[in-house]
Amino acid sequence: MRLQQTLANAVSCTGVGLHSGKPVTLALRPAPTDTGVVFVNRNGHAGASLVASVEHLVPTELCTAISGNGFQVKTIEHVLAALAGLNIDNVYVDVDAGEAPVMDGSSAPFVRLIQSAGVVSQNRRRSFLKMTRPLEVVDGSRRIRIEPPSTPRITYTIHYDHPLIQTQTYTYEHSSRAFESEIAGARTFGFLQEVEALWARGLGRGGNLDNTVVLSHDGILNESGLRFVDEFVRHKVLDLIGDFSLLGLPFIGHLVADRSGHALHTRLVKQIIDHPECWVLLNADHSPAQAESIPSIAPARSSSAVALQAS
Repeated sequence: MRLQQTLANAVSCTGVGLHSGKPVTLALRPAPTDTGVVFVNRNGHAGASLVASVEHLVPTELCTAISGNGFQVKTIEHVLAALAGLNIDNVYVDVDAGEAPVMDGSSAPFVRLIQSAGVVSQNRRRSFLKMTRPLEVVDGSRRIRIEPPSTPRITYTIHYDHPLIQTQTYTYEHSSRAFESEIAGARTFGFLQEVEALWARGLGRGGNLDNTVVLSHDGILNESGLRFVDEFVRHKVLDLIGDFSLLGLPFIGHLVADRSGHALHTRLVKQIIDHPECWVLLNADHSPAQAESIPSIAPARSSSAVALQAS
């Protein structure tokens, strides 16, 4: 239970889009209470803005994207994860291209950017969405479920037929310190043999060994090796944190994911919004009966390019 938070100062970074391969500058700026995370188009237009909300979600491959008010921004999950992981509630995210920069393929550069800006508390309490009943989304062997315990927690399991992955499971208990040390540095990963197919679909053009863990037939191509033995599943947790921030509020519940991905993550967000009988709002300046007035709670990420399996 805490006050809302924003940044003390504006900060920026430059990089390339993971899928477009085009240069992009991203800036984070302080925002007033109850603003949420708002993307602002700085690509030669008049600063059109777009709240990072599941209602603005658009279908994409291998990333998360929102669209509205005349512009679209893709691959936003890594910066969203950093903001949610460090409990930043209100911020303007300026971008001058249609995709967030991939940086090193993780959320760690965005974490450092936020820390360099400084974090300040604001004069309004943070609302939390607490699950009271379970909800689940299933697609064949892939599934994601949210259950109602007393703390925010994620348990993620992945299965890949590769000697470095096989089956990996990771349980994450949320805190800003845990996010920074356990999750933020986990990079996106991809399979080299799939690169041509991705190029044909206009994807992965910015991927390289500096921003992606590249899996060969029986190992990885990155000379620096892995940051964690289970970096692959940790990155999936990172993606889920970013995708779930499109709910618009931090949640109290246990997310259990098995072979899930961006599409199932956001389908569950929509399920939660569509089933207000399964949750309550806590520590809010709004009552549960006024939930429909809260944004997003309404019916009521120098070497050869590589293929990307996770974003």
